[in-house]
Amino acid sequence: MNFIMDQLIEFFTNHYILGSAWILTALLIIASYIQTATSGSLALTPMLATDLVNRQDGQLVDLRAIADFNKGHIPGSINVPFTKLKDSVKELEKYQEIPMIMVCNTGVQAGAASTILRGHGFKQVHKLKGGIQSWVADNLPLKKG
Repeated sequence: MNFIMDQLIEFFTNHYILGSAWILTALLIIASYIQTATSGSLALTPMLATDLVNRQDGQLVDLRAIADFNKGHIPGSINVPFTKLKDSVKELEKYQEIPMIMVCNTGVQAGAASTILRGHGFKQVHKLKGGIQSWVADNLPLKKG
């Protein structure tokens, strides 16, 4: 055990920039895990999202622009463009007590939307992992118009 510690000390002494980068990377990974664990938000696969909608009357919220929504969206979803989300919180309050699944193109904006809604008191806000692209990749149906 002392041999390993001696090697680590020698490494950090001789390569302090690499050692610092390693420590910073480790801290960022740990922080990311902690944030995910404490956020209360889940990244749901398309099948888990479908199950949540069917078993717990969950509501899908499509965050894409209206034009993209009209080209094809998940049946039963409502459209609230991400750029208008903060102005639409009042309209979404009727879904506050049920599970909500945020849907965007790739899953990035959905995470940010989940954080915004939880900040307004929404408790069960999740995101569709991979966004609408994962839905399409799983050959699940889209509704046009």
